[in-house]
Amino acid sequence: MHDDRKLVEARLERVLRERVRPAVHPATTPLSVEIWSTDGEPVPVAEGLVAPTRPIAPGTPWGTPWGTSWFKVTGTVPAEWAGRTVEAVLDLGFTPRTPGFQCEGLVHLPDGTPVKGLHPRNAYVRVGAPVAGGERVHWRIEAASNPDLEADGVPFRPTPMGDRATAGDAPQYVLGEMRLAVFDETVWNLVMDLEVLGELMAELPVDGARRWEILRAVGRALDAIDLQDVNGTARAARGELAGVLATPAAATAHRVSAVGHAHIDSAWLWPLRETVRKVARTASNMTALLDEEPDFVFAMSQAQQYAWLKEHRPEVYARVKKAVADGRFVPAGGMWVESDTNMPGSEAMARQFVHGKRFFLEEFGVESDEAWLPDTFGFAAGLPQIIKAAGSRRLLTQKISWSRTNDFPHHTFSWEGIDGTRVFTHFPPVDSYNCEMTGGQIAHAARNFKEKGVATRSLAPTGYGDGGGGTTREMVAKAARMRDLEGAATVEWETPADFFAKAEAEYPDPPVWVGELYLELHRATLTSQARTKRGNRRGESLLTEAELWAATAAARTGFRYPYEELDRIWKTVLLHQFHDILPGSSIAWVHREARATYARLAEELEAIITGAQRALAGEGTRELLFNPAPHARGGVPAGGAAPFDGQGDKAVPTPRDGGGYVLDNGLLRIEIDGRGLVVSAYDRIAGREAIAPGQAANLLQLHPDFPNQWDAWDVDAFYRNAGRDLTDVAGLSVAGGAVRVERAFGASRVVQLLSVPISAKRLDIDTEVDWHETEKFLKLAFPLDVKADRYASETQFGHVYRPTHQNTSWEWAKFEACNHRFVHVDEPGWGAAVVNDATYGHDVTRTVRGDGGTTTTVRASLLRAPRYPDPETDQGTHRFRHALVPGATVGDAVREGHRANLPERRVTGGAAEVAPLVTVDNDAVVVSAVKLADDRGGDLVVRVYEAHGGRARATLRADGFDTARAVLTDLLERPDTDAEPPARADGGLVLALRPFQLVTLRLPRV
Repeated sequence: MHDDRKLVEARLERVLRERVRPAVHPATTPLSVEIWSTDGEPVPVAEGLVAPTRPIAPGTPWGTPWGTSWFKVTGTVPAEWAGRTVEAVLDLGFTPRTPGFQCEGLVHLPDGTPVKGLHPRNAYVRVGAPVAGGERVHWRIEAASNPDLEADGVPFRPTPMGDRATAGDAPQYVLGEMRLAVFDETVWNLVMDLEVLGELMAELPVDGARRWEILRAVGRALDAIDLQDVNGTARAARGELAGVLATPAAATAHRVSAVGHAHIDSAWLWPLRETVRKVARTASNMTALLDEEPDFVFAMSQAQQYAWLKEHRPEVYARVKKAVADGRFVPAGGMWVESDTNMPGSEAMARQFVHGKRFFLEEFGVESDEAWLPDTFGFAAGLPQIIKAAGSRRLLTQKISWSRTNDFPHHTFSWEGIDGTRVFTHFPPVDSYNCEMTGGQIAHAARNFKEKGVATRSLAPTGYGDGGGGTTREMVAKAARMRDLEGAATVEWETPADFFAKAEAEYPDPPVWVGELYLELHRATLTSQARTKRGNRRGESLLTEAELWAATAAARTGFRYPYEELDRIWKTVLLHQFHDILPGSSIAWVHREARATYARLAEELEAIITGAQRALAGEGTRELLFNPAPHARGGVPAGGAAPFDGQGDKAVPTPRDGGGYVLDNGLLRIEIDGRGLVVSAYDRIAGREAIAPGQAANLLQLHPDFPNQWDAWDVDAFYRNAGRDLTDVAGLSVAGGAVRVERAFGASRVVQLLSVPISAKRLDIDTEVDWHETEKFLKLAFPLDVKADRYASETQFGHVYRPTHQNTSWEWAKFEACNHRFVHVDEPGWGAAVVNDATYGHDVTRTVRGDGGTTTTVRASLLRAPRYPDPETDQGTHRFRHALVPGATVGDAVREGHRANLPERRVTGGAAEVAPLVTVDNDAVVVSAVKLADDRGGDLVVRVYEAHGGRARATLRADGFDTARAVLTDLLERPDTDAEPPARADGGLVLALRPFQLVTLRLPRV
């Protein structure tokens, strides 16, 4: 037989495009449309429903950037359509772009009842099936004219459209046709048949019989279509396809569990307030689709988004609650938002699960067993323990498939964290969290699945996401055809829990991946938008303090514990840890609002802290020093207060031979040369120089920074190929016990204050940058005379080790990584730490010098200047605090990291001291939280973890609380019935902890 394959395939494509798809709506009639617009914030629905409107015709521009328009749409179903299925096709002016990145709408009945959302792939509203004819239709559409930031088709181009203040007022869209239409279900099903078979056919081997069977059936179907009467011949065409659609899949076919999904970024290329509306549109669509499709299941994560529905659209929320109760709308993941997991601190990461899971339990009686993070930019090594401590044991993500250097070796595996905890983990091999259920995607999932031969199942999150939209009726129809179809993987709608249960049952002993799940992409998210990152770190620290001092004051003085305020503030901080806010990859509007929000929260938390400390200090004139850190310092116990002795706290700078200054406190001698660089950091106790010979620390380095794509997200390895050391000094002087260094470069200026505390082996560096560069990367370097093959960086409830060498591509790819409060390098017998109060990105490299020694260079990433999506990223003034700690052990790094982030406070009062509410007698056991129980029963909750990476025993005591009745709990403060109760001795609890083990204790009042 002659090979006519390409001829038939090309024929299929044209007939579908030009004849069959247009015949889905064989008859139409225009609707009357009127409009009312506002350029400001969206108005309440009740106001939009009654706003005065004016007529608007198709082809008319509408919608200022970020504005809202209310369309009034009316019409009458023609009498001659009686007995037919009729729907409205409502085109707001959609472009072919993906849903969620352009105009969107929510259709309401005249009384305000939401009907469904509108986007370019879901622009219909059903009128009746069948209609009687003569029905009047009347809808009101709340339409958002959100600008399309890539409307010109060029990605990552700087644009002023990311903030209402700079976006201008030019109309963004042109109204399309709004019509009533007859819906020909037979033709629509023919479209689905032909699309599924055409997509499947393209994935099958050309030399296989199945491809040719489908090709011949498609050819017969096309022959059966009268191109001048598609509607009259569609049934016959479907008949020609019935046989190939009915052939069952092979017994060995890969099994895909489809889960309806609409990954909605809580902010990204739109502000938070627009996400509130995106969630309402998507939830309206999905509850409507659940009513229409009995097999369909939809999953939505992010408790915050449910809370928005509850607050802003209670009528939609009521539909969601019913669907949840029916088991078909699944609250997934159990986190407050799909947060970044690299940068949130220990307690913040724990509270993501606390607040998310508690919301789902209280609102729906549902507890998710999985963490659901399809789009997060890599996963910190401390996360498995947190997932398990929250009562979950599984993880789903897709993002690691974006890695650009190494192909991750598993799709289903067991992930082991720093403490040894393992969670069952799945990466969908469909390689998308926005699966459209195309034949190509499902075939890719089957081919790509790395566990072939030992496992058979994968999950496909199905629906339009990022900007929302969700699953469509077309996706459901395609899944139905692939439920049992030869040549395709089998597809079945299932809940995440059902998928995981089956996957675990068939693969009980999966391979193990130990340590962080590093994403080899989007590394610059650890640095972009420095003010957002500082706001997050400060918010976390202030919340730690507020809970500590409020709990202490409540127990000692009857101070009112601010349950409501802390709950609200925690949720706001957690919201801003969403994976496009904290990472700095959102539009200018989002970060402008974030800065204002962090400032407001800081003011509230400062007020709580001040009130609690004043209650503890009492009336009087004695100056007390409150220490919120988990380690004693300066004679002040951890979590307590003692009289301030008034001693000076800094070594006095003295002139240095050859220019510059010396800072010497008897423990550490720092030499600063005439360039303001640290050329010596001599550890007097160890008799050892920290700075590599011939090199200088406190060295600012400036690199070009123009990644190939994803400007705010990415830094590419070639940035290191060029750059310069900023050694020119504009001023060098002594100021208030510190050496003041001033530099100028480009359009920017830097002022640094270098000081050494009087009684600590530490160099403090306070850096203020007035930053006006673009597409540049600023680093702060510390070349250390240490032969370190690996280094430690803090992560949640511990630290993770990374190699300093680049033996393999896996190590080379980690050229920029995350730390929390410290980076520590060492060799046997001696080490050094670099600590910070607000930076996350860093790199550590090693070189071997001519003298045979090894230089290990630690560089903190300070600032970037990408131009997309915020063209003014980080312009302005920033402040950073770092410290170099020569001779530091890991324990010293832990202690100094807390010191930098939880500084002491001076408070005037009458108390002689404030004893700690909780004490622990081993510095390796760190107290991360002291608070009253969230259920407001008055119990004390204490969370501790082993911080040094070894086994540790410690006795914990709590003043005023009954250790004899203490219980171990999970993160939600529920008794952990599987845990061994702690031993008791001398009125305290004896804790024996594994390396990095996390423990939460609940203690009732005495």
